[in-house]
Amino acid sequence: MTKEKHHDRPLAQNRKAGHDYSIIDTIEAGVVLTGTEIKSIRNRRINLKDGFAQVRNGEAWLMNVHISPYDQGNQFNHDPLRKRKLLLHKKQIQRLVNESSNKGITIVPLKVYLKNGFAKVLLGIGKGKRSYDKRESIKRKDQERQIQRTLKNYK
Repeated sequence: MTKEKHHDRPLAQNRKAGHDYSIIDTIEAGVVLTGTEIKSIRNRRINLKDGFAQVRNGEAWLMNVHISPYDQGNQFNHDPLRKRKLLLHKKQIQRLVNESSNKGITIVPLKVYLKNGFAKVLLGIGKGKRSYDKRESIKRKDQERQIQRTLKNYK
């Protein structure tokens, strides 16, 4: 049996981040969650679309990520849009502070996956794309797709 890599089966992906940002670097972070939140994440009831990360008072926080309330949860269910603390080393937090202080740099969540039973978030340090950059990347993807189609037909 081969062991699956944690990036092979993400529980949630932020596909829009690749469209809106050019990702410079990535960092893996743990997340502080409540019991009902991890159960909802395992059911893939999480949305990273509008999420971002911030550093406040030397701590990294995941903001605006929607985790749906757990169906079988009761009065102890969580607030879907609450801010969640990210578990990072001090050097990693300092690196995020240095990177995000540059103009146009944003920290966005790219993927959420399980690793050894713990939920992990892949954070991307991204520089915002302009509309002409987006058009250029779409054009490049279409050209690559067309090349792959023609190569497939010749085999």
